[in-house]
Amino acid sequence: RQNAFVGLTNLGATCYVNTFLQMWFLNLELRQALYLCPSANCEYAAGEGIPKDKDYEPQTICEHLQYLFALLQNSKRRYIDPSGFVKALGLDTGQQQDAQEFSKLFMSLLEDTLSKQKNPDVRNIVQKQFCGEYAYVTVCNQCGRESKLVSKFYELELNIQGHKQLTDCITEFLKEEKLEGDNRYFCETCQSKQNATRKIRLLSLPCTLNLQLMRFVFDRQTGHKKKLNTYIGFSELLDMEPFMEQKNGVYVYELSAVLIHRGVSAYSGHYIAHVKDPQTGEWYKFNDEDIEKMEGKKLQLGIEEDLAEPSKAQTRKPKCGKGTHCSRNAYMLVYRLQTREKSLTVEVPAFLQELVERDNCKFEEWCNEMAEMRKQSVARGKIKHEEVKELYKRLPAEAGSPYDFISLEWLQKWLDESTPPKPIDNTACLCAHGKLHPDKISIMKRISEYVADFFYRRYGGGPRLNGKASGWRTPSTRAERVLGFAVPVLFSLCRNDGFWVGKASLRSWRQLALEQLNEQDEDAEHSNGKMNGNAQNKDESNEEKREEEEELNFNEDIVCPHGDLCISENERRVVSKEAWEKLKQYFPKAPEFPNNKECCSQCKILEREGEENEALHKMMASEQKTSLQNLFHDKCRPCLGSWPQETDELYIVSQFFVEEWRKFVRRPTRCSPVSSVGNSALLCPHGGLMFTYASMTKEDSKLIALIWPSEWERIQKLFVVDHVIKITRTQAAGADPESALYVSEPKLCPECREGLLCQQQRDLREYTQATIYIHKVVDNKKVMKDAAPELNVSSSEAEEEREENKPEGEQDPDFNQVEIKNTTRFLGFSIILLSQRDGRAPPATSSAHCQQPKTTASSMVIFHACLIVLAQIMHAFSVAPFDQNLSIDGKILSDDTATLGSLGVIPESVILLKADEPIADYAAMDDVMQGEGRLGGGTHND
Repeated sequence: RQNAFVGLTNLGATCYVNTFLQMWFLNLELRQALYLCPSANCEYAAGEGIPKDKDYEPQTICEHLQYLFALLQNSKRRYIDPSGFVKALGLDTGQQQDAQEFSKLFMSLLEDTLSKQKNPDVRNIVQKQFCGEYAYVTVCNQCGRESKLVSKFYELELNIQGHKQLTDCITEFLKEEKLEGDNRYFCETCQSKQNATRKIRLLSLPCTLNLQLMRFVFDRQTGHKKKLNTYIGFSELLDMEPFMEQKNGVYVYELSAVLIHRGVSAYSGHYIAHVKDPQTGEWYKFNDEDIEKMEGKKLQLGIEEDLAEPSKAQTRKPKCGKGTHCSRNAYMLVYRLQTREKSLTVEVPAFLQELVERDNCKFEEWCNEMAEMRKQSVARGKIKHEEVKELYKRLPAEAGSPYDFISLEWLQKWLDESTPPKPIDNTACLCAHGKLHPDKISIMKRISEYVADFFYRRYGGGPRLNGKASGWRTPSTRAERVLGFAVPVLFSLCRNDGFWVGKASLRSWRQLALEQLNEQDEDAEHSNGKMNGNAQNKDESNEEKREEEEELNFNEDIVCPHGDLCISENERRVVSKEAWEKLKQYFPKAPEFPNNKECCSQCKILEREGEENEALHKMMASEQKTSLQNLFHDKCRPCLGSWPQETDELYIVSQFFVEEWRKFVRRPTRCSPVSSVGNSALLCPHGGLMFTYASMTKEDSKLIALIWPSEWERIQKLFVVDHVIKITRTQAAGADPESALYVSEPKLCPECREGLLCQQQRDLREYTQATIYIHKVVDNKKVMKDAAPELNVSSSEAEEEREENKPEGEQDPDFNQVEIKNTTRFLGFSIILLSQRDGRAPPATSSAHCQQPKTTASSMVIFHACLIVLAQIMHAFSVAPFDQNLSIDGKILSDDTATLGSLGVIPESVILLKADEPIADYAAMDDVMQGEGRLGGGTHND
């Protein structure tokens, strides 16, 4: 191994576990105590040794840690697998947990497990190493009575928001808090609530002081956790005496570990650890399997501080003096009490060392096997190299020499792979007559007979497809003669004189010949070898075939738009003069292009211009993407909802411009470059802004894109800007951030803004298809019918078309359609009632009392008329039409001749159904429905 330490495998998302394991491993007192913990296995405890035929399986968390620490101490591997330990904890290897929460829970679990041990050095190790005490002290302002509540702690959780130094965070943790107003303290002496002060006093500190920096906090605006990328300075020596209640002890600590979180999100990222070796004083960086030793016994955070949130990239790193560091990714600092005592020398127990040696033997055997396999592979490679070198020169078949066809795939494996390929198998390339199939020629390679003899002798297989085997039976028809000519044409290599032939023409011609041949074979099978049809039918058939051949427009696929030879050589190939003369017999009108003919000069000029434009576009795209990195990535752009602290002004462009520009940058050769920003789309005809600051943070945020000031300067240089739109924040010094004012340039146009909102409201009320929900109210509680009866408004004609397209007699158990002969308008639209099985849910309601009564077997029923709607509501909720009262936002729906929009019913609306009196006699209600109907309590007659 290159380093003195062993790495740990990342099992998917377990990097946070690996960092803590490495940190705890280098706590020598904890490691020694764990080694002293007796094994639960009686054979190991009695010192009888480990059975050779039995693998060691730890039973407890302590045994897993013992074995893991022993491997970390004496294993010869570069890294080991901690899956046994992770599995014992029941952790999900694919999901990253909260690292700070994991540390707390595991320490609690370890303490509880060790508390059952008899040896006090083992039983109390967690308390000795990590446990301290502080007191919550409350002092009554009226009588001065002091109450104290003593608590243990294993780590101090420090708020870092608004602070730059670790000592400031500790000071805030211990600061005095006033209890006033509603938060007053009940004093036992005064027997009443009094104003008081409360603070934390540190009573004792542990040998290992864990300081949790609260980088992951809850964001009230988004409702999720976020990471604070605040720089925090900390020193390698920390004097805790000023923070202690008793000043007569030794409280100087030295830094021993820094745990780092790489990434901008609180829900993802990567964890690494910088840990100091207590025996040598050298710093190491533990990154899962990789371990790096720092130079000069100094802590070097390095690249970890460059991986911060892009939008915060302008924040400068504070200058750090000697013996101090600053980090915006450190989330846990570990300090050890400074002592002059020599560090412990921890020895691995005998039974654990035997397990480690057994694992080392397995590893050495594996290494030897790998070395032998590598040696054999090199030897085979040399033999194969000589074989390929010898045969490759003789591989091509010379003109007039015997040849064989062999699979191109098999030949590729023979060339590329060091292991011997499988026997040659040509059966997949044979036609019905046992010969080489013309359609398979593209996947075959013609080689010399000498090389073919070697291949079949060395690797075996077959059948062989030599010159004789590929010579098809004597052609008896014109189609067979055309087809029989396919191979010589495709494989005739032009030495000097030749002609260009389009590859597409060759494929079409071959396909035509195959179809004709297949038709003739079928006719021969039907007639059992006899003549079928008469001479007239034959003449008609031959005439049709000639017409089909003429329709091929042979060789016109290589003619350019200017009537000359096309410039793309990928679309054509050269055939010999003899082959072309044969083709001319079949296609006398085919364009003729000798292989020495120059391509179309006009096409060359156009191609050159196109290549120059593509190169220019690629260069433009590359330069623009480099200059506008934040604009290219959404996550790097500022957000109005959480205004960035680095600047008081932001610029605005339309989201359409951003999307078009991204298309060009991603595919510069396929999309046109963007030349102008086009901010006029965001302004009204009077030049005023169409959006308010509040709307741009919410519903209109999808229409705009925010730009950093530095990036705006580059945009002005790269594009034509018709209008500059800017948002400026003004805030008094020391004022609350929520009191800031936001001013836009140009200012908002109130008249046009109001017109835009009115137009949006009109658009909401004018629709042809939407989803509406119905909630039944019982005793002022909303009752939902199977995810609520959902009213999906669509055109009646579309529903009737679906009804007509349904095959007669076909029944879909999840789709029952009611046939309506005389449809009547219900608010101008047809309605669909959906059940839970449809998969969609209605909008969330404020009521906590939602019931889901049983429904009929149908999961979707379609309505077309007011009476049918009332009937279906009756069947769904057991409410008769004359007991139904429908309303929306307190307004009674009584006009069944109006449209939904005019009644204020917009998409996703919730209509409330209130029943006067439930009736269960459906038959009686159906009779009533034949003669009358009511919407919302009002009578309606068709």
